[in-house]
Amino acid sequence: MKTRTKSLVQEAHQVERAVQLIKMGARIQLLSSTTQLPYERLVRIYKEVMGKSPSKGQLPFSTDWFLSWQENAHSSLFLNVHEYLNKTAAMEEVDTFIKAYRLYLEHVQLLEVDPVLSVTRAWRLVQFVDNGMLTMTACSDCGGHFVTYPHEIAKHYVCGLCNPPARAGHGGGNALRREKKALAVAAMA
Repeated sequence: MKTRTKSLVQEAHQVERAVQLIKMGARIQLLSSTTQLPYERLVRIYKEVMGKSPSKGQLPFSTDWFLSWQENAHSSLFLNVHEYLNKTAAMEEVDTFIKAYRLYLEHVQLLEVDPVLSVTRAWRLVQFVDNGMLTMTACSDCGGHFVTYPHEIAKHYVCGLCNPPARAGHGGGNALRREKKALAVAAMA
C-alpha cells in the first residue's frame, strides 16, 4: 500500500512540474526529458492546460544563437542564475531549471525589458553547457561571466556588453542603454 501511495505522490509531482513548464511555454520534447510521464499523457496535459495541441517540429539546435549580442546577454543572465542555484540550493535539476527561468523572467520584467530567452532555449542552453558545447567565460573588462564556446581565449575575452556591435545602438535609445547596464550588472553577480 505504501508503494502505491508513493507512486501516486510522485506522479502528481511529475504532473505539477509538467504544468509549470507548459505554462512557461515548454514544448513536449522538453517535458519528455524533464518528467517521467508517458508522451501521450504529456500531450493530454498540454491540451488541457493550453487549450490546443502542442506545436510540432524540431527543437532549436544551434549553439550560435546563444552567442549573438542580445541573445548572449540574456543567456548569460539566465545561466549565471542557474549556476548559482546549482551551487547553493539543494534541488533536483529540473526544479533548479524552473526556478532559474522564473528568476530570469522576473529580472527582465523588473528591468522593463522583453525576455529574449524562451524556456525551450534556456533548457537547450543548459544541455549545451552540460555537454561541453558551451561554457561561461569571464569578461576581461567587467568581470561578468558570459556564455562562450569552450575554446574561447579567456584571458582576452571581452563581452558584448563592454564591446557591443555597432548595430546594437540603432533604434533602442534609452531602453537599449538601460538594458545593457542592467544585464551587465546582473551578469557580474
